[in-house]
Amino acid sequence: MKTKNLNNIRNIGIMAHIDAGKTTTTERILFYTGLTHKLGEVHDGTAVMDWMEQEQTRGITITSAAISCFWKDRKINIIDTPGHVDFTVEVERSLRVIDGGILLLDAKNGVEAQTEAVWHQACKYAIPSLIFINKMDMVGANYKNALEEIKNILKIQPLLMTLPIGDEKNFEGLISLISMKAYYYSGKFGEDLQIKDIPESYMEAAFDSRNKMIEILADYNTELMVKYLNEEIISEDFLDKIIRQATLSNEIVPVFLGAAYKNKGVQNLLDGIVKYLPSPSDRPEIKGFDLEEKDKVRQARDDVPFSGLIFKVSTDPFVGKLSYLRVYSGIIRVGDLLLNPRVLKEEKIQKIIEIQANNRKEVDQGSTGDIIAVVGLKHTTTGDTLTDKKDQIIYESIDFPEPVIYRAVEAKTPGDYDKMMDSLYKLEEEDPTLKIRTDSETGQTLISGMGELHLEIILDRLIKEFNVKVNTGQPQVTYKESIRNKVVADYTLTKSAGHQVLYAYVKLRVKPNKRGYGHKLSRASLENVPIQYIKACQDGINHSLKSGVISGYEVIDLDIEILELGYKVDQSSEVAFISAGATALTQALKKGNSELLEPIFKVEVHMPETYIGEVIDDMNKRMGLILESKIGGLGHILKAHVPLSKMFGYATDLRSITHGHGYYSMVFSHYDWI
Repeated sequence: MKTKNLNNIRNIGIMAHIDAGKTTTTERILFYTGLTHKLGEVHDGTAVMDWMEQEQTRGITITSAAISCFWKDRKINIIDTPGHVDFTVEVERSLRVIDGGILLLDAKNGVEAQTEAVWHQACKYAIPSLIFINKMDMVGANYKNALEEIKNILKIQPLLMTLPIGDEKNFEGLISLISMKAYYYSGKFGEDLQIKDIPESYMEAAFDSRNKMIEILADYNTELMVKYLNEEIISEDFLDKIIRQATLSNEIVPVFLGAAYKNKGVQNLLDGIVKYLPSPSDRPEIKGFDLEEKDKVRQARDDVPFSGLIFKVSTDPFVGKLSYLRVYSGIIRVGDLLLNPRVLKEEKIQKIIEIQANNRKEVDQGSTGDIIAVVGLKHTTTGDTLTDKKDQIIYESIDFPEPVIYRAVEAKTPGDYDKMMDSLYKLEEEDPTLKIRTDSETGQTLISGMGELHLEIILDRLIKEFNVKVNTGQPQVTYKESIRNKVVADYTLTKSAGHQVLYAYVKLRVKPNKRGYGHKLSRASLENVPIQYIKACQDGINHSLKSGVISGYEVIDLDIEILELGYKVDQSSEVAFISAGATALTQALKKGNSELLEPIFKVEVHMPETYIGEVIDDMNKRMGLILESKIGGLGHILKAHVPLSKMFGYATDLRSITHGHGYYSMVFSHYDWI
């Protein structure tokens, strides 16, 4: 399994808005690279990458699937990610471990709501990417409009690599602006690539587009600018070199056109993957820190100590717990004892598995750049680092969004309760955005997630995979709370505990932090106060933030400063300051009249022009704030900010309003006052 030349590996993720054609494009890649000999289709449930029953039934990707293939002697490890906002966790953890990305756009819809969301996720990890504008054969396909939206909405410089020959139903092939040749796709599945001269009627447009491409690249390379101004011949290899450099530095994003379902343009995209996207050795040194939290780096090489990141955990009916691992350095072998520095416990590698979607192949080892799964981990979960025991490094974990919706769930019979809870905890271990808790007042078991579909899938898996029969309540919104104004609050703890008196004094200044910026916890100089009391007070504050004064909802976005701490040598303790810190914050929330915040979603509705008035009226009734109304997609696109609580049942209502001709998507935007 060991790959000798790291430069020949590409770890890529395919990401997009729902229904842009991610899985269909991946299926074509697997077919053209020879990994499969029959094309799987999303619509008939035969896609290799959508192997879960719930995916095949709904025709959408729910969980990220990994698979490997080869193209022109390059190994491509592919992760196909979901496009639905409810499964954003799959996108987040996949982007954390890939080296390059493929962003898919629908040629007629351009940049959509979830397109923006996944692109911002990719930008967070500075992932060099390509763009594939798909569905060029569809009515309304407009790649020029998509290019403008890429530039204006995503704020990136697109570099058009191909031109279409024909449009919509007459889309025949593509012109490469690098080779200046025409590409036609024949055979039953477009597997026979025919390269011809550019048709005479397209010559002028092709040369104009190539010149524009070179002008864009010349801004990033002086040598190219000189060659262009002197009208020298510019070779394909030289252009490829410049494009690769500009792509790896995230200065440009090469854009390819095609129609995956009609088997056109995917081979050109594959060429772009191996030419322009980074290998593991092209990425910056992997940054982490040691056990003393000092900065540390690791090079992507086999001959250095092992390190890797667990980015996903799943339950396999045959081998048990599967932990998906990106190998960042060194070699991992069956039988190795590795350290999980988060819990300071050793883990023994019992099996190493090469993942091919739902197929499993046991191997003896994994090396730098590999994406594999391991069996036997007992203390390790998503976001944990595994490292060599003698030369440890800890990598930054993965941040996951907080749930926005919850439902009550109960076992149908008392005898099923333990089985239900055991199954829920297994699902929670797989999915960090799923939260399980018991309501202290009602005793109900509550499951929280990212949306209605997310919880629907969880319940479906609970019934079908784990054979647990349950009753469920209606979906409820998860609110947050915060204060609007600056307050100062203090609290003195004087409490008898047996023969001892506990004492602690805490004074806080609390004010709102900028929305979405989280908490800021600082302290004044606090001279002569033992550090253990300061830390204990901070622990108490942090604990109190998890459950506010209004129905126990989590508190968000506060700027808290510890102004004073008072202690008595013979009466104070860490326990006393934990309690006093928590109570002081509770007093501040009450004094500041803490108020509820609700999740606001960005909703994007596509509909024929005929229904725009009725859709806007309905959106106003839902307390929606209209952001934009424009021509596009089915005829008209409406964008709005809407409270999540007003969106329950919207799919049915929209179908009724538009007589089945409208559809929508939504992505979390922010929290705001009710």
